[in-house]
This record gives sequence, C-alpha cells and structure tokens, in this order.
Amino acid sequence: MTKLELTWIGKADDPAPLEPRIFLDSPQYSFGEVETGTLSNGKPWLGNMLIHGDNLLALKALEQDFSGQIKCIYIDPPYNTGHAFEQYDDNVEHSLWLTLMRDRLIILHKLLSEDGSLWVTLDDCEAHYFKVLCDEIFGRSNFVASTIWQHAVQSKGYPGKFSLHHNYTFCYRKSDKFSLNSLERTAKHNVNYSNPDNDPNGPWRSGDVRNSLVRPNLMYDIETPSGKIIHHPEKGWRFSRETFEHELSKGKIKFSDDESRIIRKIYLKDQQGRVPETLWFAEEVGTTREANGEIKSLDLPESFDTPKPEKLIERVLILATNPNDIVLDSFVGSGTTAAVAHKMNRRWIAVELGDHAYTVCQPRLQKVVEGEQGGISKAQNWQGGGGFKFYELAPSLLNHDKHGNLVINKEYNADMLAAAMAKHQGFTYSPDEELYWKQGRSSERDFIFTTTQLLTSETLEAIHEQMGENESLLICCTKFQPECRNHYSNITIKKIPKVLLDTCEFDRDDYSLNIVSVPDIEDEEWDDFNPEVENDETSEFSSNEQITPSLFD
Repeated sequence: MTKLELTWIGKADDPAPLEPRIFLDSPQYSFGEVETGTLSNGKPWLGNMLIHGDNLLALKALEQDFSGQIKCIYIDPPYNTGHAFEQYDDNVEHSLWLTLMRDRLIILHKLLSEDGSLWVTLDDCEAHYFKVLCDEIFGRSNFVASTIWQHAVQSKGYPGKFSLHHNYTFCYRKSDKFSLNSLERTAKHNVNYSNPDNDPNGPWRSGDVRNSLVRPNLMYDIETPSGKIIHHPEKGWRFSRETFEHELSKGKIKFSDDESRIIRKIYLKDQQGRVPETLWFAEEVGTTREANGEIKSLDLPESFDTPKPEKLIERVLILATNPNDIVLDSFVGSGTTAAVAHKMNRRWIAVELGDHAYTVCQPRLQKVVEGEQGGISKAQNWQGGGGFKFYELAPSLLNHDKHGNLVINKEYNADMLAAAMAKHQGFTYSPDEELYWKQGRSSERDFIFTTTQLLTSETLEAIHEQMGENESLLICCTKFQPECRNHYSNITIKKIPKVLLDTCEFDRDDYSLNIVSVPDIEDEEWDDFNPEVENDETSEFSSNEQITPSLFD
C-alpha cells in the first residue's frame, strides 16, 4: 500500500554512517562551579555542556550516553529564507535543507525521553514542509501544536508586500507520556469569572455541556425542575446521565432562568494554572527587536543578528520541563536557550559550529553564571551561580595519508585513542585506577583495552592472569604477535585501523547547513535589509589563543 509522504531529491539516498566522535575538554573556556551527577541510565552527568563543532556529528557523539535522557529539545534552525546573515548562509537548496533536517531529527528523536518534546521555530519558507517531515519521523499522532509567535509589532517592508509579523513554533512529543504544563494565572486571566448567584464555591464561569464528538451513549433528554424537556444536542452531552445527576446535586450544574439552557460551572478555585494558547503575543514572549536589545545590553565581544528573546524560550521551558530536566539546543546561535535554561534551574547541552561559540555564547553564559540581570533574570529571581564546561568536538579518528589510505590521526594521543575506540565499540570509557587494561566497560564483566604498543604473548598472558572469573576483554591494537590470536576464549583481539574501516564515514568535519563566514554588513546596508532593527555597533574581536584540549571523561 502506497503511503502519503513528502518526497524530495536525495531523500532515498542512504547517508554514510556518522563517526561517533569524542569530546575534548577546553578548560580555558569553561566557567563556574559545574554540578555533576548520574543520568537515569546510570551513565555520568558531567555538567552543563557548551560544545563547539558540527551539530550533526555532535548529536551522534551524544547518542550513546544521552539516548532517552533529554526532556526538551528546542532548536531554531536556519530558515532557508535566501538571505545571508553575518553568521549563516541561509540560502540552502530546498531538497538539501530537508535532507539535512531529516538527518538531525532522526537523532534528536532518539535523544528524547519518552515523556520529552521537541520544539522548532521556523517561518513560512519551510514550516509546512517541516510539519510533514516531522510527521514521518515522530508520527502524526505525536504532533502537539503549532503556535504563532508575534515576533514583530512595527510594520516594515515595501508597498505591495505583506509586513511579516509572525513565526511558527512546532511542538512534537516523543510519546503519549508527555504532559504539557500549565501557565501561571494572573488577574487579567480571571476577568470572566464571577459569582452572580453567591455560590459558596466562589467565582465561576460557564462551560459547554455539549460534546465535540458523536457519542451515542451520551444522547439523552433532560427534564428541568418545572418539567420542561431539553433534548440532547446533535453529538450528545459531555458526560453520562449519572455524572449529570451527581453534578446537578452538588450545584455544579444549573439551568438558565427560562430553563432553556444548561449551565456547567467551572470554578476559579479549581484552576491551578491556565491552558496555553496557540497565539503567543509579543507582550508576553518578546520580539526580535527585544532579543537584539538583550544581546546588545550584555556588551559581548561580538553581536548576533538573529537571537530569540529570553521570554520566548522561557515559555517553552515552562510548558515542557521541570527543574533539573535536561534541555538540548543543537542550533544554539547566541546561546539564548542555554541562558534561559540555566536561569530556570534546568540542566542543558548546547551545540554551535560557528566561531560565535567563543565570541557570543561563551561570554554570554559566563555573564549568566555571574548573575547578569537582563532578559528573564528578574522574573526568575536569578542571582547567578552554577557553571558549564566547554568542549571541542574531536577531529576524525582516521584521516587520509598522502596515498589516500585511512590511518590513525596523529592528533590522537593514547588517552584520546582509548576513549575513541571505546565509543566506536560500544563501551563506556572509564579507566580503572589499578588495572591499566580496564579502560572501559560495556557491563560489569565486559571490558576494552586499546594500545598502540606491540601486543606480545607475555603481555596477553599477564592480562589473562589478572582477569576475574567470567570476565571478558576486547583488545584493540595496531599490531600483535601471531600466537596471540584466539589464544584465550574470553579475550578478543581486533586490529586498528582495520576494525574501523567501512564502519562509518571518516575524515569529514562539516555536515553543516552551509554555515559560512561572510563580510561584515555596514550599518547603512543592514538598515536597508532589515529596517526594523536599530543600528548595532560591533567591536572587533580576534583571538590567537590555541585550544589545548584534555580528554572528555
């Protein structure tokens, strides 16, 4: 049976398997007191993570430890509008955009917890194609809502064209275990509640008693106190006759004075919050102008042209998360998602390929830790604290030599190689303090050891003598003596790099959405392009500081 689906050029092409990279700690960019812990899958949580590197490779690198662990993913990907911003070349051919988003969404779906949700902000250029694409990956039944965000209030543009004032934010859940939180109620949300009949339960408003779906078992006539008959509506009532009689006896249902209508009372005291609506107005969640103001007020080394307002991300995290949940943004841009998550006591992972990971994201998040008072800080009573670790995505484990052969990358030291091989073979890298050959484990009795030294029969025998009962070991090495092969039934030997060849695509560092560096736009040119945004003077920033990575462990 042919299924309904969105097709595009290249959709059927099988992508090359991604290399599972390791992360390298860059302590000179980390900041604050990082809180660690243990994930629900038993693996370590090493603290909030700001990752510099290709986001598809970074997502693959996160997959092994974080599958099923992320409560909320918010992404603001390039909109594919055809305009070139300072940080992004947004003009990606439509089919390529769909393929690149599809590849990322597949991994994002794996990373979400069963009660987790994905939120994606887009505009009309790709929003509706994205909806069909996401239906295929997440399942149409897991579509939650498409909200309209009023991102601008001032008219702009040219005669004969619409002034664009909205973007979309799509919400998908991982499964029906997802539960949407309520929003806070204020006085303006209670104006429809009153108490005209002095009900001891307090103010109330009337609710509909008619059903929205046809329910034959809920179609019955109701007799009023005076004996008048009210016939059932076309689709029936919202509740059974027994429930109706019970609610009537409790005073929660009344008749109009002329007994022509049935009134169901919805009490203010029973409303713990308010149901979110699909229209998100600028006064509640901010505008792009407001977001630019937030960035400018931080006095960062560099500006960022397309940030999101903190109140917008706050709204998402209120609805989708609770304190201590993990939030992921793999298109982190200016760092708004991480900044808001930090202020709201959520754990976070942020990925960014561009150099603004150093010039915008890192200094912004450092200011958050120090207690900056912009954005939602006052609303959240944010006083500073916590911290984050900065990571570089490691280079490819194998690269091509001058003859075109894949060989071990010379940038890898012994520890990096051991960690990478553990990841490639499905082990968790966790070196034992006493036994050097226990570098990682996949279970309590299954270990891995990687070495670039010649594996001799004497070394193998010494290791075997130290192994406990029912323990097994995988040894990955560059060379070994012939007599070592199959010598012990509980020790498997694999040769590097042969064991890695054809397992994934090596020596490729860029799967980006065509992110490039482009010349600075003069203030006058920028005003012509985006007349809503005020002039934003940016300072020159350059850094010759070299990253000296230490192993992410």
